[in-house]
Amino acid sequence: MFKLTGRAAIVTGAGGGIGQGIAHALADAGATVFVAEIDRDAGAACAEAIRAAGHRAHFVHTDVTSRASLEALVDTAVREAGRLDILVNNAWRGRGLARVEALDDDALEGGFTMAVLAAQRLMRAAFPHLKAGGCGRVISLCSLNGVNAHLYSADYNAAKEALRALTRSAAREWAEYGICCNVICPGAASEAYRRFAETNPDNAARIAQANPMGRVGDPLADIAPVAVFLAGDASRYLTGNTLFVDGGAHINGVAWAPARPA
Repeated sequence: MFKLTGRAAIVTGAGGGIGQGIAHALADAGATVFVAEIDRDAGAACAEAIRAAGHRAHFVHTDVTSRASLEALVDTAVREAGRLDILVNNAWRGRGLARVEALDDDALEGGFTMAVLAAQRLMRAAFPHLKAGGCGRVISLCSLNGVNAHLYSADYNAAKEALRALTRSAAREWAEYGICCNVICPGAASEAYRRFAETNPDNAARIAQANPMGRVGDPLADIAPVAVFLAGDASRYLTGNTLFVDGGAHINGVAWAPARPA
């Protein structure tokens, strides 16, 4: 039920952090993984590390803000693997913290292009293949930041909540084809979180201390196994859900209070 042997997966933004952890875990479970990443060095290194562990992976240089690039990604996956079963919408490029009144059009449009439009384009291109395989899975990485409306990240919050709505809408429409679409809101020490912790060490320490489990999660050990569950047959009757994989941080809310930006 937890094996992915013979299946093919695309993970966007897999060159580091949570995306990288998920790529490794899916490959460990038997999937052929397509590492979709704009950073050539990071993407190639991730795919090489997976292959060095004895698994199947391909790096595909991908700009998720480009429809042509996403369509080429799907074409490559289907050509190389002969099928496509799993999409992981993970890519994001941060722009730093800003108050609502300081956000410009570029910040908001960039966030929605990166998180929502990219995911919809990828899902649209992949849909015929997800449907044909009979075990299609879409996993979108969203955020408690959006659910709780954390300070100074309105572009990220809004884009991730829109991605969550998009994923739930697809879950309703694609259920008849056996395609399951779910969301993970992770609490993990991703690269973005580490940058936050470097500039807000006191707040990061409070967040960890307030977590019911007393720590911030690990992308590979804590988040990626849940993605493997959602990608496989064990979750075939689970769709349209949001899983808070955060050590229980969502129960009482997160003490997210970074330094006020200028």
